[in-house]
Amino acid sequence: MNFKKPGVWRSMALIGYFGTLVFLMLWIIWLAPPKAPKSIALSIALLPMMPALRGILHGKIYTHQWASFLALPYFAFGVDAIIHRAENNWLGLVLVALSFAWFFGCIYYAKYSKQAVVDP
Repeated sequence: MNFKKPGVWRSMALIGYFGTLVFLMLWIIWLAPPKAPKSIALSIALLPMMPALRGILHGKIYTHQWASFLALPYFAFGVDAIIHRAENNWLGLVLVALSFAWFFGCIYYAKYSKQAVVDP
């Protein structure tokens, strides 16, 4: 497997992005519902991800660059869940893994896509 190919990293970014999106929906609706209304929790968790959706689906380099920073609050939330929610710390581990994949997939996709444009 050639890790310098942008397609590998784009796949990782897509898996991380959509995995985070679906996992948060499952977490809020079914796995560990919050005490607040689910609609508010879903809005707070998922709305920040929506501006990046179109650019990530279309493989835009610029969107991948700034969308990687969107993964960081989800990573921090996962770490917080690991530390402070002893009964459901596995939820935090899954969120950390997915946001980690999202972050590094976006970063390296942007890096190797730019190199492919410069060095054909």
